Amino acid sequence: MAPLAARVASARRQARRAPIQVTAIEREFGTRYTVDTLVRLCRRYPKLRFVWLMGSDNLAQFHRWKQWRKIARLMPIAVIARPGYDAAAIASPAMAWLRRYRRRSVSFNNRAGWSAPALVYLRFDPDKRSATAIRQADPQWARHQAVRSLRDGVTHRPFPEGAA
Repeated sequence: MAPLAARVASARRQARRAPIQVTAIEREFGTRYTVDTLVRLCRRYPKLRFVWLMGSDNLAQFHRWKQWRKIARLMPIAVIARPGYDAAAIASPAMAWLRRYRRRSVSFNNRAGWSAPALVYLRFDPDKRSATAIRQADPQWARHQAVRSLRDGVTHRPFPEGAA
């Protein structure tokens, strides 16, 4: 796995035109499970409104996550469609439960008025290559990331050099 700072720099570049703050706050929290991270995030920042972002590959097996319904009740979920996973995600037990809370993607701009549970499915033209194929095409990709003075998008603390 590439160093944390390189992964964050890459994620930030991918999200540059979206209202997304890239964070690795679970490293600071020391949490293992998503539900624990999100509970602590909501407690630390009670005045901020978050949307949990996940890929449709994760939605397909979300029902296996620890306290997945609690995650859905903590904050709205935005699912990014991923090639090859849509059918499994739509047919998943989690989607069967979440379907009644589904929002139209055009309403995403008005997400400040949403309350959890809420789910929106976001579609765009993603890169059809797998992460493995992308890494294989450029095994040294992490070295090309500009990571100087990189700060967490939520805590605003600098990322330590060489953090994993």
